[in-house]
Amino acid sequence: MPFIDIPSHDDYVSIWYITNSVYGNVGSFDREKPTIVILHPLFLDSSWLARHFDDPRLSAEYNLIAFDQRCQGRSRCRPSALHDCYTDAADLALAMQTLLLPACHFLAFECISVNCVLRVAALCVAELVSSLTLCNVPPPTELKWVFNAYDELLQLWCYAADLDSFEHAGNEVVTFMTGETDNIDLQDDLIAYWEVITPPGKRLRIVELVNIMMNRTPLNTRELAKITCPVLIIQNELSPIAPLKHAEALRDHLKDATGAEPRLYVMKGAKACPSIIPGSASLVNRVLTGFLSQLTRSRSELVPPSIPTLERTRIALQTLSELVGDPSIAHRNPRSLLSFSRVTPEVAKSQLESLKFYARDIDKTYCPLGRDGRPIRKYSERLQSHWFHGDVRGISHVDIDELLAAQQKFRSKSPERPVAGSLTANGTDLVTEQVAQDGRMRRTTYNTSTVEKVTIKGSMSKVVTQSAGLKVGAQGGTQGLTMPKITLH
Repeated sequence: MPFIDIPSHDDYVSIWYITNSVYGNVGSFDREKPTIVILHPLFLDSSWLARHFDDPRLSAEYNLIAFDQRCQGRSRCRPSALHDCYTDAADLALAMQTLLLPACHFLAFECISVNCVLRVAALCVAELVSSLTLCNVPPPTELKWVFNAYDELLQLWCYAADLDSFEHAGNEVVTFMTGETDNIDLQDDLIAYWEVITPPGKRLRIVELVNIMMNRTPLNTRELAKITCPVLIIQNELSPIAPLKHAEALRDHLKDATGAEPRLYVMKGAKACPSIIPGSASLVNRVLTGFLSQLTRSRSELVPPSIPTLERTRIALQTLSELVGDPSIAHRNPRSLLSFSRVTPEVAKSQLESLKFYARDIDKTYCPLGRDGRPIRKYSERLQSHWFHGDVRGISHVDIDELLAAQQKFRSKSPERPVAGSLTANGTDLVTEQVAQDGRMRRTTYNTSTVEKVTIKGSMSKVVTQSAGLKVGAQGGTQGLTMPKITLH
């Protein structure tokens, strides 16, 4: 898997990528075919784009290339408090210029990727962008319930103390991403991937990624007006984290060079992650190829850019300063990709404190892998690996008929432990700057044992409540039933 190193005095990033060419690099691209740049969905990397790379409708007719963004997959970077969506856009643009790629068609999935390509198109539409295909357009800022869910997931993921805790966090993320709770094979694959790529010991990558999503700023009208290439929007009809109305709003704000609005295709009944759900991925490929077939077919000539990279970066900074109304941006160092950051000093300070906070005792975190560097078990095997197992509320109990009967009758409304899938609640309110600031302050004041304390308290309350439903003898003991010994620490 090839990569591109982009060093500077205040930043370092190594962008890894894959292609569908014979030798796995850009040099073996077919010059007669157009090129499609594919950006992977959230929390995943380019290895999860196989349903697009293996589809002959794309691989036989187009050159395909996919980049791992700097905090995901095999790409590496120095943690930075200035990292935002414009930084990702600068990464992508510079990587394409380094590889001498011509103007390409873009296929972007989910929140981070969609925001990245929109900013690339706003800064350098004519040189790098032939068209945009946006799958699951997110809201301008996160929905409030999604914002709170990220807070919850961040703690569960980063401070998992054992395998069960990490698998519980992973299962919540799977439900949050896909909206599915019964796809066992997908659960196994996703959780095993996260155990290898982003265990608690690499939590700074997750923290930085979540910071981008939760602290992003929406594009203004001037930035949207700069996007004049043909645009196709593919939106899931039932996505709770990316409601259809936000895709319709973006469509109303965009116009191509001819004044036409983007095309909006709604996938009926789909919820989330069209790139990893087989039926949805195939439908995306069909709609994409139909859209591209109506555009002028271009070649993929690898020629050096007419403007040197350093000068082109200065021009992009000048363009950005005009779009956002900040003249100081034009005078930033063009040799650093962080110069494109729009993070305010207050947010940068808060994000730096967050990175420092999560870096504490990072060498003492739990590793969910075995000695061979592989996952210890599949998530679906957890029920047979011990004498107890967790129910849908994540509570472990003795497998005795009376306790199971009591559990079926008991329906707890306690907010202490989220029910599997409860993070995918509904809600349409967007996060305000005040809510985002409160969240940033709260994340740097968490006690590292918060998750464990809540889990113990919640579990004990459930056990006590369930036990109350059993027949208790005059001496306080159960009739014909040996209760497990419970020790509080």
